[in-house]
Amino acid sequence: MSLNTTPAAERIHIGIFGKRNAGKSSLINAVTSQDLAIVSEQKGTTTDPVYKAMELLPLGPVMIIDTPGIDDEGDLGQLRIEKAYQVLNKCDIVLLVVDAQTGITKEDKELWAKVQEKNLPGIVVLNKVDLLSEMQQAMLTVAAMQLTKHCYLVSAETGFNIKGLKEAIAALKPKETERQLVGDLLHPYDVVILVTPIDSAAPKGRLILPQQQVLRNVLDNNAIGLVVQETELAQALLKLVEPPRLVVTDSQAFAKVAQIVPPNVPLTSFSILMARYKGSLENAVRAVRTLDTIQDGDKILISEGCTHHRQCQDIGTVKMPGWIRQYTRAEPEFCFTSGGEFPADLSEYKLVVHCGGCMLNEKEMLHRNKVALAQGVPMTNYGIAIAYMHGILQRTVSPLPDIAKLLE
Repeated sequence: MSLNTTPAAERIHIGIFGKRNAGKSSLINAVTSQDLAIVSEQKGTTTDPVYKAMELLPLGPVMIIDTPGIDDEGDLGQLRIEKAYQVLNKCDIVLLVVDAQTGITKEDKELWAKVQEKNLPGIVVLNKVDLLSEMQQAMLTVAAMQLTKHCYLVSAETGFNIKGLKEAIAALKPKETERQLVGDLLHPYDVVILVTPIDSAAPKGRLILPQQQVLRNVLDNNAIGLVVQETELAQALLKLVEPPRLVVTDSQAFAKVAQIVPPNVPLTSFSILMARYKGSLENAVRAVRTLDTIQDGDKILISEGCTHHRQCQDIGTVKMPGWIRQYTRAEPEFCFTSGGEFPADLSEYKLVVHCGGCMLNEKEMLHRNKVALAQGVPMTNYGIAIAYMHGILQRTVSPLPDIAKLLE
């Protein structure tokens, strides 16, 4: 995919951390050869994580995340530090920027300990070395080596060793996996019908991201994609010479689509395929039966990875609570989060229902699952929950034998 077409969740996420005025923003500008980040002598210029999608050779499409200083002060400063630490949950590569004049501090060591705890690849970048003597540089290197052998002396101001740092970053590139959304279920020339409802919530002039990605994956595997609305699905099936290999639908249309598609035709949803792609599907299937135990007053967290404009029939805040009330015949209390917000403490919730996570990278999605598992809070997925409540879960995971076994 090109720079402009690569979704944010598919980019390598590089987090830039360090104390205020360590030179994080200057380093970003030096590494990218662009004035992407605001540079100022005033401490705390970066007050929130800033995401910058770009091309960084030889890595390719990346998401660079500039974070607030990890030594910020006061109540507001503590919140900013927490925001910075939350960025670790989605990082593929971490750069800890150290002011060479100040040396490695307690805050730097604490951040690096968290990097190691999460087993993240990273580099300690010793910035502003142009202000040090050779002896001071040598002593600083020895101190940094106590944290990691991956340390680099650089100067964002003069450009010293920036090229070497870029090569070191590229060497930490995560190994590419063979994960596919749907391609591994197909053979060349298989026909796949993609059911994409076009309603008030659909973005004008384009398909939503999971639909785009599944269609592209179908084409990349030399299969044939047929895109229809649910209102044209019956006619589309009649026009085919033989049944399609698979039907993939928006989860919201599950009930209607399941009635139209013959039982012998495999059926699943974009949300289920996306959860499989992100590595969260197995837990979602195991957790969904919690819906059978929901009682009045139980707290349910409905969490989405994006911050789209809410419509009158929004799936997260309107449709999902309605389906759950109808299925459970109870009045649970619903709470909602979106975008980068996800509670560190889930203990008050009986169940978490999460979207497919198309806007979150795999690291972030796995982190959220890990948090839920560690606290013993079941976390399911939109597509799995909707299919379960409509009595078609077994059918919708049957194209995925490893997942279908969980229901035997």
